[in-house]
Amino acid sequence: MDEWKMLHKDPSEALAKLHYFSFTKQHAQGEVEARIVVKEFAFAKTSDMRFYACADVELNQKTMPFKPCGWGESLFCALSDCIRNLRRFDFEHVEETSQQPTH
Repeated sequence: MDEWKMLHKDPSEALAKLHYFSFTKQHAQGEVEARIVVKEFAFAKTSDMRFYACADVELNQKTMPFKPCGWGESLFCALSDCIRNLRRFDFEHVEETSQQPTH
């Protein structure tokens, strides 16, 4: 057992170690970089949810915005699930319109 996990005492708390990754993909608007953070929980409620990965970009913005993520019993499983979701959806750049008050 890793030493840091021994600091977890209270079940109502969630101690996690963070792992950082970068993933770049070509989209119609050009190259988009996603930073992925994988949380390794000291203790999870179920063994298949010990690792949680989440990307910092939203995809599929025009249809239904989706932030790629993934769960797994290992860092590899959670990261690969998140990357699979990054590959599944496109980055659809949405132009922000400034709303001017009408008089």
